[in-house]
Amino acid sequence: MCVQQKETGILLAVSSLPSPYGIGDLGPAARAWLELLEQNGVTIWQILPLNPTGYGNSPYQPYSSCAGDEMYLSLEELAAQGLLPNLPEAFPLPAGHVDYEAVRRYKEPLLRAAWQAFVPDEDYRAFAARDWVRDYAVFRAFKKENDNRCWLEWPEWQRTWPENRAGDLTPYREEMEYQTFLQYQFARQWQAVRAAAAAKGIRIMGDVPFYVGVDSVDVWAGKENFLLDADGRPAWVAGVPPDYFSATGQRWGNPIYDWGHLQQTGFDFWVRRIGYNKQLFDVIRIDHFRAFDTYWKIPASCPTAMEGDWIEAPGYAVLDTLYRELPGLELVAEDLGDLRPEVLALRDHYRLKGMKVLEFTLDTAGKQARDTGSQSENLICYTGTHDNATLLEWYNSLTVAARRKLRRWLRRQGFGTGTVVQRLVRCALASPARWTILPVQDILELDASARMNTPGTVGSPNWEWRLSDLDRAAAALHAYRPLILQRRNMV
Repeated sequence: MCVQQKETGILLAVSSLPSPYGIGDLGPAARAWLELLEQNGVTIWQILPLNPTGYGNSPYQPYSSCAGDEMYLSLEELAAQGLLPNLPEAFPLPAGHVDYEAVRRYKEPLLRAAWQAFVPDEDYRAFAARDWVRDYAVFRAFKKENDNRCWLEWPEWQRTWPENRAGDLTPYREEMEYQTFLQYQFARQWQAVRAAAAAKGIRIMGDVPFYVGVDSVDVWAGKENFLLDADGRPAWVAGVPPDYFSATGQRWGNPIYDWGHLQQTGFDFWVRRIGYNKQLFDVIRIDHFRAFDTYWKIPASCPTAMEGDWIEAPGYAVLDTLYRELPGLELVAEDLGDLRPEVLALRDHYRLKGMKVLEFTLDTAGKQARDTGSQSENLICYTGTHDNATLLEWYNSLTVAARRKLRRWLRRQGFGTGTVVQRLVRCALASPARWTILPVQDILELDASARMNTPGTVGSPNWEWRLSDLDRAAAALHAYRPLILQRRNMV
């Protein structure tokens, strides 16, 4: 019988890598990071979505499911191609967080200069001929002309261009070429990072949001896949109903899928979307997996998520299709929250790994702590995710009595030395779960200032945190290296 090793991963967004140019990118720091992971026995690098960030700089509201954000392009890699002979030494703002507007203002003229120096070849022309690349290039060219406004506010011929492909694109050719160049370079740089990871035995786990944003090429060029009104606006929107954390629920505003149409087309939209991401990542985490079973459908006219209905989705039909059409597909289900048993049954039917977050598991009053499904080892143990407080922030938020109780529990489990955060990380590394994944903020014992995102809020400081350098991360990983290597031998 083949015994699977237990593996350890680190969660770190590409944007959070150190870089002299204001935001983490696909250049030298990414390779140095992979080197650190390999040296310390880490075999999984989990990242956040790489798509062009839209509203609130959120990677979960991107302009496209296929395109990559040009801000992740490494200027050093472009210089190595001879496209940026006068590369500046560094971005003129402090390290430690991402100022998205400032970074875009800084990098855009440099990226345009690289494009001007680029000489297209056959490989580039083959890439440019892909359907999604052309649609994205047109979308971004129209968006630029319209001062970056949502496509619903464009002139009618631009709003409806995907349906009839009518209209003179000559005035937009230059911007379309520039956008195509950016995507070509992104594909090259990402595949180089992916190859470097594979050579070191490291798998990359990507992240695919269940929904797409309304201001995206996915909706603009595929209106038939969504429940829209006559003007192309969402008739219904996605979210989650009121719960313990929010009296009004969360109204995300994403358009709801037209599952009837998707089923009639063999779920082609999903096959193409997941198939493309399969080319980028070794493992794909599906955010809000529960919507494959049931989703909260909110009338677009409702300003909160209080009004809505749970609607069943054809989850088995979708996943059957994905696994049939995409051999070798490996998915992870984001299955956090208060779920009905049918969601767990769907997950377990396909033997998908689920998620358990230590902060929730240690809350013995929480339902999540008791819900282990039928595959207690086929899980990923997290100390936290991008949506959670860091371990230190969470611990600091506990009452004095709760902290005392937690420390007592840790001592009983054999984790009696070191800081509480260190003991919690060691606890996660001793988990029977198949994988343990640690946000880098937790191995660094960082506080609330390093939190990546607070759900229900938009804008700064969400998505802005990043490493100033790799030195502290290297020391922290080295300290946990014996436990990471020991974990490989756990059965």
